[in-house]
Amino acid sequence: MQNVFIGFGSNQGDSLQICRKAVLDLQQHAKIEIQEVSSFYTTKPIGVEEQPWFINGVLRCSTGLEPEDLLRVLNKIEGHFGRVRRERWGPRTLDLDILAYGELIVQLADLTIPHPRMHERLFVLVPLQEIAPDWIHPLLNASVGQLLGRLSGNSGEVLRLEDE
Repeated sequence: MQNVFIGFGSNQGDSLQICRKAVLDLQQHAKIEIQEVSSFYTTKPIGVEEQPWFINGVLRCSTGLEPEDLLRVLNKIEGHFGRVRRERWGPRTLDLDILAYGELIVQLADLTIPHPRMHERLFVLVPLQEIAPDWIHPLLNASVGQLLGRLSGNSGEVLRLEDE
């Protein structure tokens, strides 16, 4: 079993409900055991800014699935919620990303682990800090706190939801 971090987000439809249901779908998978789920956050879009804000979070789970098999599970769940990949960084009903998979480093055409931009994203690092403050990025050899420190000044773009 590997310790895995998965980022989730939505900005189409009832985003909060979609994120909650996606976490439940993962929890119901026979080979995925959810360990912890961060708070949910509302976050400003990156890239394509003319779209609704996102609901984001991060979960920690353990799984015996290989990374490519886990990716297929995530893509199937995204599809269940109507995810259509049209525009990079555009609106989406659900986005599920493998952020880290143990200490594994993967470079495939459709999968890079650790996620190649996670260290640049407050909407990933803020919830990750909440559930795994001691996690060290295997390529950058930096803690979540150190990575967050490099991004200071943009903290207003990630707001914790109080009533989940």
